[in-house]
Amino acid sequence: MAHIPGPTLSYYSDDLDRRWRSILMAFFLRRVGDKCEAEDLTQETFARSARRISSPDNTNIKSYLFTIGANLLRDRARRAVTHRLKVHDSLSDPQFDLGAIGAEDREPERVLIAKETLREALSALSELDERTRDIFVLFRLEKMKHRQIAELYGISVSAVEKQVVKATTHLAARLIKG
Repeated sequence: MAHIPGPTLSYYSDDLDRRWRSILMAFFLRRVGDKCEAEDLTQETFARSARRISSPDNTNIKSYLFTIGANLLRDRARRAVTHRLKVHDSLSDPQFDLGAIGAEDREPERVLIAKETLREALSALSELDERTRDIFVLFRLEKMKHRQIAELYGISVSAVEKQVVKATTHLAARLIKG
């Protein structure tokens, strides 16, 4: 009986790269604001995942990749603190504008209202089914395009748009009513 070779590790790596690179790049870019650093973090995510993932059929691939990504961001923040990479703003810096802080927006009542509104929004999001919630978060918070989300979920752009509208309508109804 002849041995029929199966897909190689490089096949799985190429498939992961094709399916997840733009999504991970958007995830990191939104958080670090530097395209080169986002690319480095994306590449490191793939490098770490290559050690464990044997096929792209793994049903937890999305959560696994984003767990690696979140851990990389956490490590990056720790390094920034320990190596004092984050520099504070100086009050004497001409670019530092005290008027831009908006002290009136930090009144205790406004802070409390903002916290309650956030809690209501999170509660309303938790009422949505997982797929609708994930699509909404990818579109509104991660700034992914409908087309990218459609490719990720294997659905049409129209279906993505309907999910976003469904989530938006639900949130609006809950927050206006609440």
